[in-house]
Amino acid sequence: MTAARSARILVATDSLSDADLVRKLLSEEFDNVSISTDPDRSVEDFERRKPEVLVLAFNTLEKAERYYLGLYRRGTTVHALPHRTVILCNKDDVRRVYELCKKEYFDDYILFWPMTHDAPRLPMTVHHALRQMAARRSAPANTAELAAQARRIAELESQLEQYAARGQERVDEASRSLRAAGQHIGAALDSFGRQLVQGDLRDLVELKDRSGFESELGRFKAQQIEPRIRAAVEAVAPVRQWADGFKEALAPQIESARSLKALADQHRPIVLMVDDDEFQHRLLAQVLDSMKLELIFATSGAEALGALRKRRPDLVLMDLELPDISGVEVTRRMKAVEQFAGIPVVMITGHSEKHLVVDSLKAGAADFVVKPFDKATVIAKVGKLLGVEV
Repeated sequence: MTAARSARILVATDSLSDADLVRKLLSEEFDNVSISTDPDRSVEDFERRKPEVLVLAFNTLEKAERYYLGLYRRGTTVHALPHRTVILCNKDDVRRVYELCKKEYFDDYILFWPMTHDAPRLPMTVHHALRQMAARRSAPANTAELAAQARRIAELESQLEQYAARGQERVDEASRSLRAAGQHIGAALDSFGRQLVQGDLRDLVELKDRSGFESELGRFKAQQIEPRIRAAVEAVAPVRQWADGFKEALAPQIESARSLKALADQHRPIVLMVDDDEFQHRLLAQVLDSMKLELIFATSGAEALGALRKRRPDLVLMDLELPDISGVEVTRRMKAVEQFAGIPVVMITGHSEKHLVVDSLKAGAADFVVKPFDKATVIAKVGKLLGVEV
């Protein structure tokens, strides 16, 4: 049995006869097709079946929208379950459903009602959805994580430069210390010789041949002391050569790190703005315009949770007062899902009551912004949480 053949497919509709029809068409290609026709059990059916493809087989787009939003409003896991949505629509809804799919509220649609002669179009669309799911599962880590790792790798060059510079300083310091030690030893021997020659140590040593002693002392310095000092200084020199060679050997990798950083610098962090007031969308977009961000928008809690499933943002600006689910509850649901738990959330509100701040922080919010916005404050908070320079 192929993976596609055993894929989990759920057909949702309010008509049992339509559900049977769609299931029959799909069962020729897929073995794991379930139906959900009881609106009171829609969330339970979805969470139990965990479909990879959800077919919305309602006879109007309004019903399909209401059903899918209900999963987000009343359910707690739909945003965490990877799946694709396919709407079966009629000709009157084609333009509207096209716009919704373009905005990524839904994934795909078929002009199905009244049923056309192109019966294979339905299973083919499901095959496409499953292929997209497979491609997404095999995709690498999200772009933001890759960009962050690239920037860290690029930091190796400056760290190597710093370590090489410090190493050079230590080598030079060691060479200077050895030369100074040789000079001090020579000076100490000369001083000792003068004391002997001048008779300062006559009570300890009797010097019979002064010129011979001076000659022997000079020979001792030249043959025994100075060569050893030079040898010690020369022994340090290969360390400097090794450090220079090490940097040269890593030059290709350093160049690759530079290239990675250049690519990372092209990455535009994704910021999801959640607010039911489109004026606030425009206002925040103007505030953040200089930061080279990619902005996506949601006007409700359900829409925000759906957006998470489509594109993982790097930061969420969350209004507290939403028309369906509160911003605190949306944040709580986000943080309960491992793949979204690391996304920082900044709560936005027109109120600053202590209990709102406490509830937001308990839900997992990273920071708080009170309307009206102070541009510098918003930019500073966003820049800090995204790890970008402002």
